[in-house]
Amino acid sequence: MRADLHNHTYLCNHASGEPRQYLEAAIARGIEIFGFADHAPMNFDQKYRMSFEQMELYERMIRDLRDEFSERIDVRLGYEVDFMTKKELMDERIFAREAREVDYLIGSVHFLNNWGFDNEEFLDQWSGREIDDVYREYFALICALCKSGKFDILGHMDLIKIFKFTPKKDIRVLAGGAINAIKKSGIVVELNSAGLRKPANEIYPSDALLEVLADADVPITLSSDAHSVTQVALNYDKIYAKAREFGYERIAVFKNRERQFVKLA
Repeated sequence: MRADLHNHTYLCNHASGEPRQYLEAAIARGIEIFGFADHAPMNFDQKYRMSFEQMELYERMIRDLRDEFSERIDVRLGYEVDFMTKKELMDERIFAREAREVDYLIGSVHFLNNWGFDNEEFLDQWSGREIDDVYREYFALICALCKSGKFDILGHMDLIKIFKFTPKKDIRVLAGGAINAIKKSGIVVELNSAGLRKPANEIYPSDALLEVLADADVPITLSSDAHSVTQVALNYDKIYAKAREFGYERIAVFKNRERQFVKLA
């Protein structure tokens, strides 16, 4: 079974193409379960996400496509939610979605306080920072995200490497607390191919981290994190092969917030 659960729509304001086109591309590329998980609204960084008023439109649009494409591909509906230091920014209107409305929530860290570290607009803010300290701060938030119990999937676990700023200390040590929190929480970690499109030129998470996760039998899922039609299932064969390389025979998918496992074909 080939599943791809982390993909976006034009509603986030930094993706292109119609959702229908994403599904046609997914079908053409052999994907059997395709999930939309667009950036959830919040009262911060509104430029790069849908508004709260657009949530109903988003959910209705994906449900309608799910019905229309039901005989061709299994469409799932989720949100990618930013885990924020200021808890008031994680709006309960997202977490209050009923299971019948949303299949899963992806929790991601894109901000260290107010710094969007993965945004090229703020690339200059890396200057003068101690890289190891940035990594520690990032993984402390990943740890807190997992402990919150609010999410089904952990998005791009080591996104902090996006611009290839490399720490001096072993990444497994820097991420040690986060790895323990992942193990205890039962959260699913995605193998995300988007890193191959970035300066890091590496899947999220790295082999070093994935080895630790695999040894602990941490469940995984697969994602291309597409923001355009051409990115749908791009490098999917590489993340599929990576899962196999590290001994995974099945991946997690979600329906109505319930985890299921499907075999890798």
